[in-house]
Amino acid sequence: MLNIGCHLSSSRGYLAMGREAVKLGASTFQFFTRNPRGGKAKPQDPADVAAYLEFAKENGLTPGLAHAPYTLNPCAADPSIRDFARRTMADDLERLSVLPGFMYNFHPGSHVKQGPDTGIRLIDELLNDVLSTDTKTTVLLETMSGKGSEVGRTFEEIASLIEGCRYPEKLGVCLDTCHVWDGGYDVHDSLDEVIGEFDRVIGLGKLRAVHLNDSKNPRSSHKDRHEKIGEGEIGLEALVRVVNHPALRSLPFYLETPNELPGYAREISLLRQNYKE
Repeated sequence: MLNIGCHLSSSRGYLAMGREAVKLGASTFQFFTRNPRGGKAKPQDPADVAAYLEFAKENGLTPGLAHAPYTLNPCAADPSIRDFARRTMADDLERLSVLPGFMYNFHPGSHVKQGPDTGIRLIDELLNDVLSTDTKTTVLLETMSGKGSEVGRTFEEIASLIEGCRYPEKLGVCLDTCHVWDGGYDVHDSLDEVIGEFDRVIGLGKLRAVHLNDSKNPRSSHKDRHEKIGEGEIGLEALVRVVNHPALRSLPFYLETPNELPGYAREISLLRQNYKE
């Protein structure tokens, strides 16, 4: 069965998100751990966590994906910004430890004229500080479009981040179809080759989730502007090939398209109709 969900608001708690996911026809969901621009997270309600876990079991929901706020920049030149990223990630991982199987996704950050090698070193310093052998939640590095000085545009940069971490077993990758397209990988005409390159450079065993998004821009634009499924430059047929690809079809897919909830419901239904059981 296609394991697919979309991005939901966490403002009302886990149980509310679970109920919303079921209403939309989803089997999983993604949410921000706090305001996407940063700040303090709402207190976690143990009763809400327990109610959600019971609801998820009864309704066949698979563990969700927590997304770090966009303001996290583990490789900023400013030490105070890096410290904010460290404290936020540590807090998020502590909160997620009560949600078995949930994963934590973050944008590696922007080196801002320091160079990608320095950026990778600083990100690994943060990961080595935050992670430990006792960490329960898998942390996902998201593939990026290469906008500005983003780290993670190439599979090689992602591989370097994993190699530089003392706890590589705690890391995985979330492949964003819009980002890799905007970054130069041809998931429209050469999906097999892209997946083969990912396997050669990183290893498919590290691929744990897919952000399924169309793109407003042509390939290699490095702009990162998501589009609704089938209305962008990647197109419906190519994205259907993504969800049906033998190397990907068992992964959870998360929609981050520019939609309200009814639009997400339509996209989930559309992709289910085109999924080959």
